[in-house]
Amino acid sequence: MGSFWSSLSSMLGGSGSETNPESSSEPSRTMSFHSSARWQSHFNDAKQTSQLMVIDFAASWCGPCKMMEPAFRAMSHKFSDVQFVRIDVDELSDVAQEFGVQAMPTFVLVKNGKEVDRVVGAKKDELEKKIDKLRVS
Repeated sequence: MGSFWSSLSSMLGGSGSETNPESSSEPSRTMSFHSSARWQSHFNDAKQTSQLMVIDFAASWCGPCKMMEPAFRAMSHKFSDVQFVRIDVDELSDVAQEFGVQAMPTFVLVKNGKEVDRVVGAKKDELEKKIDKLRVS
């Protein structure tokens, strides 16, 4: 069954590199967190910087989330001055609750530890415009 999901992921433009950067020839610029403690540590460090962080709240079973995966990965390479993070809402439901996530995908844009904007749904163009505007402000 693993090869089926791997094949499906490849067809959808995913390489699985978000969770294992070493498996791809092109390193991923997207970080994934699988423990609330690690996420909290990273988030606390990010509060000390004005660098824009885009958090993708998604789920493995969510069709629109899978559709946005290649676009999110492409944005992470286009905007190298921005941090891109993926959080699986089933894995870290406490983090999703903390950010008030009610639909997927939800993209939360954060600066200095504070939410500055969000995009709910698979709205690639809207997300890209907001990232471009907020990364320099």
